[in-house]
Amino acid sequence: MHRIIVLALFILLAACSDVEPASTSSLVGEPPETASTATTTEASVTSSTAVGSSSTTTTEGATTTTTTLTPLTGLVYEKVADGLSFPVFVDAPAGDDRLFVATKDGQVHIITDGATLVEPFLDVSEQTNNEGEQGLLGLAFHPDYATNGLFYVHYSDRHGDTKIFEYRVSSNPDLADPETARLLLVVTQPAGNHNGGMLAFGPDGYLYIGLGDGGGSGDRYGNGQRPDTVLSALLRIDVDEGDPVGGDAYGIPPDNPFVDGGGAAEVWAYGLRNPWRFSFDGDLLYIGDVGQNKWEEIDVASAGAAGLNYGWPIMEGTHCFSPSSGCNTAGLNLPVIEFSHPDGCSVTGGYVYRGRAIPELAGRYFYSDYCGGWLRSFVYENGAATDQQDHTGEVGALVSVTSFGTDALGEIYVTTAGGDVWRLVPKR
Repeated sequence: MHRIIVLALFILLAACSDVEPASTSSLVGEPPETASTATTTEASVTSSTAVGSSSTTTTEGATTTTTTLTPLTGLVYEKVADGLSFPVFVDAPAGDDRLFVATKDGQVHIITDGATLVEPFLDVSEQTNNEGEQGLLGLAFHPDYATNGLFYVHYSDRHGDTKIFEYRVSSNPDLADPETARLLLVVTQPAGNHNGGMLAFGPDGYLYIGLGDGGGSGDRYGNGQRPDTVLSALLRIDVDEGDPVGGDAYGIPPDNPFVDGGGAAEVWAYGLRNPWRFSFDGDLLYIGDVGQNKWEEIDVASAGAAGLNYGWPIMEGTHCFSPSSGCNTAGLNLPVIEFSHPDGCSVTGGYVYRGRAIPELAGRYFYSDYCGGWLRSFVYENGAATDQQDHTGEVGALVSVTSFGTDALGEIYVTTAGGDVWRLVPKR
């Protein structure tokens, strides 16, 4: 029986114990003997400190700020918002002190100064099929959002097909202009599950789009090992190029692996079952790929590695799936982390911590699971997941973890299907 990203919420809420995050924490290893020192060098700052900052620095010209922190004794979750309709992602443009929260019903909300604005930043609920695993699934801001006001959404239309749209902010910075909608991509979905959903700009400035294998179970539609389809793949497109008059809504980066044939020109990587959430950290790409009915996985690869095959449906995690034994793993990019379904049901990929509030966590990747609700992390080093830690005893388990996100300063947030947004904060 296949597993899906977003299980029936009411069933899960009845089955899972509603454990509130801990208000106190145990130690993260042994506290350092001396206080931590965080040094930040900044150019001219014109906006207020982003949500999650431990201090505010406003400068004229370049300055270096050094903050001495008391020893870290643990981690806790701090509630940022509640009452949202199935939040699925948190993001913020560079240099912006607001949080933008995408909800599955087709809206994007702004949290500012600790409050959620009444009017949504964007509302595409009338165009969105909010059923099962479908809905508004992804949000990404253009790297130059501060000057061009462009952002992108990934949602399921009323026919259940995937659409990627570009929008521009209006003259009111808290409202998008719906009249600027520009359709970039339409992908026909054969089923209502495994639609992927993630959007993110890579370090190369291109937009990456995660799409699942088309649904059903066991790669029913045979897309996993077909780079000639955009399903079961990570796509890479250039939103700054293209010829709208000629019908080209985007450009194809010249170094895409199949630009000269052998596969769809948009495809960057393939063999993914359902890459619900992925993220970049410098020159590394982290993917949380949802498994079939036994194994969930986290993949890590160079962000510049083109044409990688992540193995589905040959493999589920590091185990043969089709065939069930004796499979050929040559040329496959296998996961660095896997866990079995008694430990979860649908991996929720996260982020490497690069914030300022907890410098002790720098370089540590955090992830969770929709059913498990735990919080775990590791450090990727020399091609392996090292220093694996489980933080659930400190922060508490959440119910139905849908996604991670970051603010403009790199602080980490977690969303849950019940409507909450949590920030990971230090206990000192």
